[in-house]
Amino acid sequence: MKRFLIALTLLISGISSFAQTNPAILSWLHNTTGIKGRHYVKNNSTAINDADSANVLAVYYSATSVYVRANGVPSYVTGPFLDGNPSVTTNQNAIFKLPLIPSKNTGTFTPTQGGNIGIFVNGVAMFDYRDGVSWQSATNSLKGGPLGGMGDQVWNRDAIVAERGGFDCSKGHPAMGNYHHHQNPSAFKLDKNVISTVCNLYDADGLYVLDSTKHSPLIGFAYDGFPVYGAYGYKNADGTGGIVRMKSSFSLRSITTRTTLYTGDTVKSGPNVSATYPLGLFREDYQYTAPSSPDYLDIHNGRFCVTPEYPNGIYCYFATVDENWNSAYPYLIGPTYYGVKLASKVPSITEPVTQYKPIKTGIYSVLSKGLEIVMFPNPTSDIVAVQCEGLLNENLKVELFDLSGRQIQTSNILQGSTIAYLDTKLLYDGEYLVRVSCGSNLVMKKLIIAH
Repeated sequence: MKRFLIALTLLISGISSFAQTNPAILSWLHNTTGIKGRHYVKNNSTAINDADSANVLAVYYSATSVYVRANGVPSYVTGPFLDGNPSVTTNQNAIFKLPLIPSKNTGTFTPTQGGNIGIFVNGVAMFDYRDGVSWQSATNSLKGGPLGGMGDQVWNRDAIVAERGGFDCSKGHPAMGNYHHHQNPSAFKLDKNVISTVCNLYDADGLYVLDSTKHSPLIGFAYDGFPVYGAYGYKNADGTGGIVRMKSSFSLRSITTRTTLYTGDTVKSGPNVSATYPLGLFREDYQYTAPSSPDYLDIHNGRFCVTPEYPNGIYCYFATVDENWNSAYPYLIGPTYYGVKLASKVPSITEPVTQYKPIKTGIYSVLSKGLEIVMFPNPTSDIVAVQCEGLLNENLKVELFDLSGRQIQTSNILQGSTIAYLDTKLLYDGEYLVRVSCGSNLVMKKLIIAH
């Protein structure tokens, strides 16, 4: 009996210790301040406040699994969806079950599927490239998804290309209320080459800001339990070689007709390449070339590597972008999972678990992970944006003061978002101070107003 109690004590101690170090437990954005969702509707650039709580509501863990409870609602403003999508972001009331210790699939790799293939650290759904539409050769037309019917599922349409007009500023949209990202969740307006103007009228941000000088944050987990990072990482698997953009090993094929796959297999024909059906509209327009450099990813869009959260190394996926920071196929994961797909949405937790209670770190701890505060434009005449670079895990208070110390305006950068705005149109020219704080910790920036 004594030996059993000692073993049980060691087991409990081991689980507790594991919970303090496993990023699959630690990395979620817990909503501890009552943040609610917001959304835009077409022709109205004022955000509407919603009743549903944003980000992650609770995290539980057992010896083998982590459970994440979330509504699927981000803290950044969602919508509008200008392609006629009638849906808005809706409370999913979801519990996601993920493996704590993911494992490589040593058999046949599992293809990613329609719907959720992972979850971002703010509780928002992660989808693959597809939108459910494919070519039907018998009718020479597109079928499936919102178009109705069923295509051949040979030439499968790429949502990032086909539905760009329906993504909001944060590069997301809902499917029957389930808001999700198919791609890197950073706002269109922050890309080096801006390919959507939706942010001009419906200004919002995303989960994080790309930074080519720092390792990107851990932004989510795939349904096989392996982590998903932003676009930048260490060049070499051992954490050396400096910071580089992690590159997809898929590239567009040089084809004018769609009759074969890049493997050479003959398939049902798709439409010829044209202005109506441009190269890249279908997943099968891409070919895979095995990587010859460590900064190119494998066929699953990942590789084994050392990261800040995993100093001993782990297999990681990356949210790939091109040199202009536009999304690059296969975007997040795919077309197959590297690991054994075990995760799913579950109706309830049916095993003994412990709830993880996050510890507030303060802005200095956040800054030590690579977060910086920038303001633009500065000098300004009408409005200034105060933005954090990186992934924000706590709310930040933003205050504007004149040089006498009088507070003029306040705003907030919410956990899981990146930006706040201060209106300076009615202020006198001169120098001001912007204070960004979290509890007793703060950062000060000088702002110049010149009309």
